[in-house]
Amino acid sequence: MKLISDTFTIKKIPKVVWSSEDSFNLKPKPLTFIFLVFGLFLFGLGESLLITSGAGVGPYTVFAQGISNLTNWSLGLSTFVISIFVLMLWIPLKQKPGMGTILNAFIIALTIEFSVYFLPYPELYPLKVLQVVIGVLTIGIGSGFYLICNLGAGPRDGLMIGLQKVTNMPIYSIRTTIEISVVVLGSICLLNNLDKLLGEVVGLGTVIFALGIGPSVALGITIVGKLSKEA
Repeated sequence: MKLISDTFTIKKIPKVVWSSEDSFNLKPKPLTFIFLVFGLFLFGLGESLLITSGAGVGPYTVFAQGISNLTNWSLGLSTFVISIFVLMLWIPLKQKPGMGTILNAFIIALTIEFSVYFLPYPELYPLKVLQVVIGVLTIGIGSGFYLICNLGAGPRDGLMIGLQKVTNMPIYSIRTTIEISVVVLGSICLLNNLDKLLGEVVGLGTVIFALGIGPSVALGITIVGKLSKEA
């Protein structure tokens, strides 16, 4: 019960003995770097599980699909523009990038690129949903490792951390609010294309991700923090 309580009340990323003192650190401890890469690998694996589940895409992909629908941009270009916009939001939030910000893009992309060929593509809907849940939990644990490294967050996680500092709200609630808002914005952009919105983009997996990723990330941070000696 205490683990659950801590998960829904944790507000800050804990500092442990292997956390970097500064996010802009180009020479981290070997263990810190290993945990960074491991965490980002788990993050990418979780994303791959969502992709191969076939139960609906993630909130930011819904948003990117919506932008594509309005502008006729490619999905890749829309995703890139959204990432740049999110990074710009870091400026007023005083978030600093680091090694992890750069490696976030490369390691996650490479993991997805290769792992989708080896993961299951379930046909039964209950198995699709189960795979989404496993994917969300995997992303949460991966987030716990890489965020506690304190070597810089990815665009979305940096936004989450920055907003948490400003609002002092629990991490899970900040992340959940962001994901739901992104789904709503993307869905609004797709209202003139309901067949695509309901048939290809938004599914039960999208809803599970939007509602579950906040608690999952908070759980990952809590577990990894408890398993490590605090600095």
